Amino acid sequence: MKINRLIVMQCFAICTLCLSLAGYGQGQQGVMIDKIIARVDNHYILNSELEEMYGSYAQNGQKAPEKCQILESLIINKMLLAKAEIDSVTVEDKDVDNELDGKMNYMIQRFGSEKNLIEAYGKSVENLKTELRTQVKEQKVVEKMQRTISGNVKITPSDVRKFFNAIPKDSLPYIPSEVEIGHIVRLGTVTREQKDKLKNQLLELRARAEKGEDFAMLATIYSEDVGSAKNGGDLGFAKRGAMVPEFEGTALGLKPGEMSNIVESQFGFHLIKLVETRGAEYHARHILLRPDYNKGTDMSSALRVLDSLRILIKSDTLKFAKAALNNSEDKETAETGGIIQDRNTQLGRLTLDASMDPALYFAIDTMKVGDLSIPVSYRTEDGRSAMRILWYKSRSEPHTANLRDDYEKISQIVLSNKRNHALEEWFKKAQGDVFISVEPEYKNCKILGLSNGSDT
Repeated sequence: MKINRLIVMQCFAICTLCLSLAGYGQGQQGVMIDKIIARVDNHYILNSELEEMYGSYAQNGQKAPEKCQILESLIINKMLLAKAEIDSVTVEDKDVDNELDGKMNYMIQRFGSEKNLIEAYGKSVENLKTELRTQVKEQKVVEKMQRTISGNVKITPSDVRKFFNAIPKDSLPYIPSEVEIGHIVRLGTVTREQKDKLKNQLLELRARAEKGEDFAMLATIYSEDVGSAKNGGDLGFAKRGAMVPEFEGTALGLKPGEMSNIVESQFGFHLIKLVETRGAEYHARHILLRPDYNKGTDMSSALRVLDSLRILIKSDTLKFAKAALNNSEDKETAETGGIIQDRNTQLGRLTLDASMDPALYFAIDTMKVGDLSIPVSYRTEDGRSAMRILWYKSRSEPHTANLRDDYEKISQIVLSNKRNHALEEWFKKAQGDVFISVEPEYKNCKILGLSNGSDT
C-alpha cells in the first residue's frame, strides 16, 4: 500500500480554507443529489465531499489528483478519526476555536469584508462558523493522530547521505534561487474610543444580568466567542494555567455565582461569571466582545517601536534575532528569530518565484541582501492591521542539489519518507480495528486494498 501523505495533509487544508460547506452554490446550480460512497466506522463520506474536494484543486490553481486518490485520502482521514475515538485522542475546544477564528478572518479578508462573505454564502458568519467547526476540529484531530503515529521518527546524517548518494547524478533536482527573510511585527492598538465602546456594552450587559436576566442567554446572544456562546458562554472546567493570566486571575478571585468587572485580554474584553470550583479546576462562563482591528486602529505606537528597533539593529547595538524574539508580535516567527518559514517545507528559506507572497516579493525586489526596510504596513493572517520591518538575510543562487547547500532540504525529504513509512505500517495494523466499506462503483480504485464494495 502506497500512501501519499501530502494528499492526506492537503485534504482538510483545501476543504477548510475554501469553506467547502454543504449548500454553498446550490441556490444557483440546483440541488445536487447526494449519497454515501464510503464508510469508516461511524464516519461517512458523501459523493459531494469527493466532488467538492476535486473542484477545490482547480479553484486553487492546482492539478487535481485522480478521484481514486482523493477518495483514498478521505478514507485515510476518517480512519485517523475513527482510531482517535478508539484511542481517546482529543483536542482542546479552545484550540479549535482559535483555529476557526483565524480561518474565518482569512475568509473575510479574502472576500474583502464580512458583508461580502455573508452575501456570497447566504449565511451569517456565526452560521458559517458553526458549519465549519466540525471540519476544523476533525483537521486538528487528524494532525494530532499523525503526530502521535510518526512524531518519534528520527533520522541520522548517515540516512541523509545514503538517500542522496542513491540519486543518479543526472537526476539531481535543480534548485531555484531561495531567500531568507525576517520580519518584526507590531500590531496596531485599539483606540480608546473603541475600547470605551466595548466596555460600555459589557457594563450594560452586566447591569441587565444583575437585574435578573439570564447570563447564559445574554452570552448566547452577544458573546463573540463562537465556541462557548452556543453553550451560554460556558467554558467548562479549566485547569490552572489553561486560560490567559488576566482571565484566570479574575475568575479565581470570584465567588461562585459572582460576576467580574470588565477584563481585557489578548482576545478582547470579557465579562466573567464563576460557576464553581473543584480542587485545582474552576468552571466559568463569559461574554466576549472583540475589537474590530480594521476600524479605529492606532499605528503610532507600532511605528515608534519599529523605528527604535531599526536604529538599534542598524547600529549593530541589537541583533535582529533577539529583537524579533523579544519584540515581534508575530509569535510564530518570533521564536525563529523573525525568520519567515515556508509553510510547505517548514524551512526558513523561501523560493524566489511567483509562489512567494506578493508583498514580500515586491518588497525585496528593491532591497539588497543585508538590507533592513523602513516600517511598512502589514495585515496579519487573522486580519489585524499591523506594521513590520523586513530583513533581507540571504539569497542563494540557482544550482544543482548538493549536500553542502541543501542538507536541510534533503533531510526533510528523508524524514518525510520515514514518517510516511511509519504511517503505512500503522494503516496496515489499523485496518483490522475499524470497519471500512466502499461502494462498488469505486471497485477499480482498490482503495487500501479494498474493491467491489468490500468490507473489512
